[in-house]
Amino acid sequence: MAGLTFEILIDDAFIGITTSAQLTSLVSKRVLSLINDFEDAEWRYSKFQNYLWDNIAETALSQRERSALVNQSHSSLIAAARNLRLTDKDKVGEGSEIAEVFLYGLMRHHFGALSVVPKIFYKQNIQDNAKGADSVHIVVNGDDFTLWFGEAKFYNSIADARLDSVVTSVLNSLSTDKLKKENAIITSLSDLDELPISADLRGRIKSALDNRESIDNLKSRIHIPILLLHECGTTAGATELSKGYKAEIAAFHKGRAESYFSKQLAKAGSIHKYDDLNFHIILFPVPSKKTVVDGFVQTVAFYKGHK
Repeated sequence: MAGLTFEILIDDAFIGITTSAQLTSLVSKRVLSLINDFEDAEWRYSKFQNYLWDNIAETALSQRERSALVNQSHSSLIAAARNLRLTDKDKVGEGSEIAEVFLYGLMRHHFGALSVVPKIFYKQNIQDNAKGADSVHIVVNGDDFTLWFGEAKFYNSIADARLDSVVTSVLNSLSTDKLKKENAIITSLSDLDELPISADLRGRIKSALDNRESIDNLKSRIHIPILLLHECGTTAGATELSKGYKAEIAAFHKGRAESYFSKQLAKAGSIHKYDDLNFHIILFPVPSKKTVVDGFVQTVAFYKGHK
């Protein structure tokens, strides 16, 4: 299993980096900024693509399929590729599945999460692409757990107008009806029964997710990781991991995080117990979205062509 090999620029509580006095009340919000490195004066596209494919079976196969293909990495890649809809003629969500796979990798390697619902596998058609959370994970801490509903985006820009749409998407996903629907999906699938956790903890998780229980009791356990893969002119113009490059990206990401949480706070009045929810904005720059998507599409086509 591949580990997290990207450099972390920021991994801090939002109140530890914000300069806005108005936002210092957001104690359950965090910021994670990561970057890829360079080789021969070029951003390492191959390293990024390899990270996707090292994690892709986790996102595109069910737990039972993954178990059946253990120690058969090549077979896993072929099977996973067949579940991906992204092709050169059908760029679903313009790279949305790339962001989903990348978030799954981060959830496993940075947050130590267990996969509960491999959403790419369970999405049955293109129309389902925008429904529900992009990832669902459980993080176990001793005999306790937290529930993670991920949002994953891949954008050409993360300017303010784009952040507005992310805020709307995230807050819409937090309605009681939608959270209960996600919980029902989790408890109805066999994947939860196959997680490497104790029977007692599994039982308590199922009880907590029971739709007869109030969502209010679950709010403090809910984490929302919001991944923003984004095209970045500074990264496109860089040739090495210099101190200047790192400082510029870190400053940019701090500013974007501040703008995002400011916008989210302004619209959060409709979410009961908003302050109990835990949000993690995750930012990762790429020099060219098109190059990343095209490279991924070519690899998907390659594996789909194997029998």
